[in-house]
Amino acid sequence: MSTTDVPVAATVGRKGTWHRWAGRVDAATPVRRDRTVDALRAVAMLGVVIGHWLVSALVADPGRPGVLTNHSPLSGWPGAAPVSWLLQLLGPFFFAGGYAAARGSRGRAALPWLAGRLRRLVLPVLALAAVFGPVLAALPALGVPGPTRQVVWSLVSHPLWFLLVYLLLTAATPVLRTLTARCGLWWLVPLVGAIGLVDTMRPAGLPSWLVLAAVPVGWAVPYALGIGLAEGTLPHRAGAVLLPAGVVAGAALVAAGYPASAVGVPGDGWSNLDPPSLFTLALAAAQLGAFLLVRGRLAALLRRPAAWAPIAVLNLAAMTVFCWHQSALLAVSLAGLPFGQVPGLLSPPAGDWLALRLLWTPAFGAVLAGFCLLFRRVETHAARRPHAVPPA
Repeated sequence: MSTTDVPVAATVGRKGTWHRWAGRVDAATPVRRDRTVDALRAVAMLGVVIGHWLVSALVADPGRPGVLTNHSPLSGWPGAAPVSWLLQLLGPFFFAGGYAAARGSRGRAALPWLAGRLRRLVLPVLALAAVFGPVLAALPALGVPGPTRQVVWSLVSHPLWFLLVYLLLTAATPVLRTLTARCGLWWLVPLVGAIGLVDTMRPAGLPSWLVLAAVPVGWAVPYALGIGLAEGTLPHRAGAVLLPAGVVAGAALVAAGYPASAVGVPGDGWSNLDPPSLFTLALAAAQLGAFLLVRGRLAALLRRPAAWAPIAVLNLAAMTVFCWHQSALLAVSLAGLPFGQVPGLLSPPAGDWLALRLLWTPAFGAVLAGFCLLFRRVETHAARRPHAVPPA
């Protein structure tokens, strides 16, 4: 045997193992499962994770050892707004959630279905709280500076607002399905109008109660569109309307004075996400329209086990990934804190910071993978069938 035969044989062996594993995942997937919606959820999850890693700039204070502060790189790069359009994928995420809820609740009693669904959503959050509750309580006794404690609390807790809205919409799924069955998707028009009315009040400042009320109302729109797809109310050809309508509406809103960024930027005056604005709904419409247009080709691609298996695995750990992705960023950043302003990790977001930050994302991903190995069983245990792909 020549020396060149060894790596070739090893490569073939690895490929064979990969294909066997992918084949087992493919065989375990129910025939009725819509793989394209799972792919949309996976892409949305990756967009949220990578987006948070790119906009969370933790900076070490050179004059105060152990002090971390949080900064936004977007304030220094107004040209980064188009990147936010690609990475702010909460609309598709809520859309996939509405589809999954409608399909999963079909033909099942409402309360047992809701209990199972909420269990799967809540248990990963409880695991996160079980770890960080004692950690946060111990930080003052360990002498951790106040700004650093605030950063830890912010990174761990802030993404959980999304879960509260998701839980509320999940609980409302039977009502939303009934509205869709009786009225089609026309009942969404008053919701969009309500968001437009809230937008007109932003210059004077929104009361906190109105912000809290508008958040679930805004995200109910893509969630209900997902229900519409599951119920056959949203046809595939609707993509040819949603995509151009979303693009034109988004451009018109920016021209009318809306912030161009899909996420909050210091200095913009207000954020398109707090609460979701008409621009956010226009962006979601464009993203979902593009999805509907490519759905047929995507379905053909995902029939291949090698393409489907990673999507299935990510969906099995979706809640775990969401709960722990900022903890991965935090763990790597704290490990670098003794070394000062590590470029791209703990340095101020200026100059080539973004390029350097991208080089750190594999490290964040590796730590996140470790967290998923530790805590994913909490999520799979909550599923009704822990060894199969969860019902969509």
